[in-house]
Amino acid sequence: MSITTDTSVEAGSTAWETALDDAPVALSAAGDLVAVAGAEGSVLIADAATGTEVGGLELPGGALSVALSRDAQHLAVTGPTGYALWSRSRVSPLIVETGAWSSTAAWADNGRVAVASGRRALVLDPAGETQWATEPAASTVTDLAWMRNGRRLAVAAYGAVRAHERHTDKPVVTYPYVGSHLALAVAPTGRWICSGNQDASIHIWRTRDGSELTMSGYREKVSRLAFDDTGYWLAADGAPDVTVWNFSGKGPAGTAPRSLQCHDTVTALAWRPGGAGHLASGGHDGTVALWQATAGRPQARMRPSRTLPAASAVAALAWSGPHLLIAAHRDGRVRAHRLPSRNTL
Repeated sequence: MSITTDTSVEAGSTAWETALDDAPVALSAAGDLVAVAGAEGSVLIADAATGTEVGGLELPGGALSVALSRDAQHLAVTGPTGYALWSRSRVSPLIVETGAWSSTAAWADNGRVAVASGRRALVLDPAGETQWATEPAASTVTDLAWMRNGRRLAVAAYGAVRAHERHTDKPVVTYPYVGSHLALAVAPTGRWICSGNQDASIHIWRTRDGSELTMSGYREKVSRLAFDDTGYWLAADGAPDVTVWNFSGKGPAGTAPRSLQCHDTVTALAWRPGGAGHLASGGHDGTVALWQATAGRPQARMRPSRTLPAASAVAALAWSGPHLLIAAHRDGRVRAHRLPSRNTL
């Protein structure tokens, strides 16, 4: 891993820039840290304010995702052949080569981490000890999300999203949908579960009664979904435009989304923390766009409030608090862009 950091970048939107000697595929930010994972398995852990390296690891077989715990004390990295756990209190990372495809990981506020491992989800403590595991799904687990403050785990695999209570291998609720789920988003309110699908659709379940809704007609598969902090707005890819759906009131049934026009191909989405409705999106063209994404009316076709300096294709975006947006680019560059006000872009 070759890291270079420059904190003397010209004053303006760029706070610092770091280079990873790997092609970034995933990014996570929490507390005072940011972590970026590369396709070949290199993981850089850096100080979010300066970009200075504070740790790192190599995951054999490559990386697919990276996730910092909310308190920034722990990190999970997943990849095609297993997963790794890093901790500030541990001398060296714990690397587990299971031979099973590990698509993603998600931390709960109680310090437990759920890790996809083949057709199962494993729930581990920060030391890496397995607390419990789900029964095998019909196919490989593609995404995970915690619900009810870490008391319930939603697991997406072909044919259904299954919800497991703590220490239960069998699901307590099953949300069926015949298709391949690529992305999972649970509203912070807990009212909605959404899946982005291989068949170019978004499927929605209301958790209270299991009622369903499908939003179809996307030109491409939907592989990125993100709720804002209020749980009222869902951003999705699946087309050259980013679509933003309104989940307030009775939800999006019978409504049309806002369309955000900037990229030929959307490669990243990240809501700014807080309820201002600010969204960052990244594209294959290297553009990072900032949006007042909840403004305007349904069916509005919107242009970005601002675009940031272009580089190579955007691999991932993450906010480090409301004032620092981190962008990882395919050529290895990781840039931090400073936005001084939480109310403006």
